[in-house]
Amino acid sequence: MAWVMLLFAGLLEIAWAIGLKYTEGFTRLVPSVLTAAAMLASILLLGAALKSLPLGTAYAVWTGIGTVGTALLGMMLFGEPAGALRLLCIAAIIGGIAGLKVLHG
Repeated sequence: MAWVMLLFAGLLEIAWAIGLKYTEGFTRLVPSVLTAAAMLASILLLGAALKSLPLGTAYAVWTGIGTVGTALLGMMLFGEPAGALRLLCIAAIIGGIAGLKVLHG
């Protein structure tokens, strides 16, 4: 169950990171409230997952999910560059997340 909570915490990290773009510096009410709610929920789920997962593993996976998801959505939603080296680096992060899951499954 801890891994499921960690997965959702990572997905919410993606949501709040993307949400930051839409808050326009926290000047727009609805995006700001939704972004803050996603931040809080993400941290709460991470904290719950930490009850049974090692800190370093859980934090690395949480940030990895957030990093990969945010980078990919940045490319899709905002036209950010999707060069081969950037995609290779994202693939390396995915490999690291998978490796941590296998080692601490």
